Amino acid sequence: MSGSLSSVDPQIADLIRAEERRQTDTVKLIASENYVSKAVLEATGTVLTNKYSEGYPGKRYYEGQQVIDQIETVAVERAKALFGVNHANVQPYSGSPANLAIYMAFLQPGETVMGMGLPFGGHLTHGWSVSATGKWFNPVRYGVRQDTGRVDMDEVREIALRERPKLIFCGGTAIPRTIDFPAFAEIAREVGAVLAADIAHIAGLVAGGAHPSPVGHADVISTTTHKTLRGPRGAMLMATSDEHAAALNKAVFPGLQGGPHNHTTAAIAVALKEAATDGFKDYARQVVMNARALAEELLARGFDLVSGGTDNHLILMDLTPKGVGGKPAAQALDKAGLETNYNTVPFDPRKPFDPSGIRLGTAGVTSRGMGVAEMRQIGAWIDQVVTALAKDEDEAKRVIVRVHAEVRELTSHFPAPGL
Repeated sequence: MSGSLSSVDPQIADLIRAEERRQTDTVKLIASENYVSKAVLEATGTVLTNKYSEGYPGKRYYEGQQVIDQIETVAVERAKALFGVNHANVQPYSGSPANLAIYMAFLQPGETVMGMGLPFGGHLTHGWSVSATGKWFNPVRYGVRQDTGRVDMDEVREIALRERPKLIFCGGTAIPRTIDFPAFAEIAREVGAVLAADIAHIAGLVAGGAHPSPVGHADVISTTTHKTLRGPRGAMLMATSDEHAAALNKAVFPGLQGGPHNHTTAAIAVALKEAATDGFKDYARQVVMNARALAEELLARGFDLVSGGTDNHLILMDLTPKGVGGKPAAQALDKAGLETNYNTVPFDPRKPFDPSGIRLGTAGVTSRGMGVAEMRQIGAWIDQVVTALAKDEDEAKRVIVRVHAEVRELTSHFPAPGL
């Protein structure tokens, strides 16, 4: 029980070190990933994992909560202050359970939920067919215009008036443009629906003032705590008024979960403190600047970007004009040290496991201190790999080897936080 990881399980210790080397040597362009600070990493790996804490501060079902209650209260108060809300729950284990808690708080099985369809950038938990939310509730979906790649709010209103959902989700997992929270709120009020803003991808940008806030528009806000917020793998639920606080708390516990993960709660508290600094505001602005610079570079090199660009940290690219599928492109880029994920694009004729696009994000590279000049270089590397892949397999292999060496040289000048 007192041995170190290296002595107790050298196999896992070696694999962790290998992953650390991989993260050090590669350019992280996956939009849902980031690097946490050393402080967040330290808080995550603490003795708090030993403590079970069913309930909420001041009302627990286990004794010995004197310290845990303080930690959770600090996290809650920091979330409320950072986002300007009256209520926050920091206990959800991840984004999907947080969203499921919203259903449990406001819907009965079979009632209607409206969300963006998964192929258009929505999330599984917004009522997609393979998700429990699409099986247990009646889902109706909106998408984007084929000519612009953007949400048509007139179409959203038309669907909402026809279907009369009790819950509307705005936000998603592959939306490169600013979410019009006021327009969604107006539609929700018109049909008498609860509006839930899922800001999992943009929470850090909202906190840093680089994206409009849903506060004052959405009834409920859900978010993960990693991605652009740079915290541990967890989630939060927030409400702009006290009206929905009790329902949300009951849905999380005892509705869906038992004891919270206290080590994660502590790490969330640390991340929220970091996000309240002026330095984080600078970071959030730079994330957007970097994404726009990378988008401009890709456009100049003939790539087709969904909606023509980006307003946030995320770029969605359709590789159809390049004659390459998203999956082989993502795999080739990964071999070159450029880490992305293949992704469907709106109106994609290909299957989800072999789609037409790839998704890029600039949160991680910005955390390493990279700027516009590095984004231009990354865009050039993406072009070189994809172009070679479309022409000749042997040429692609040569380009991948060369680019990977250049990527290692670049990353050596930008240490990754916490590693």
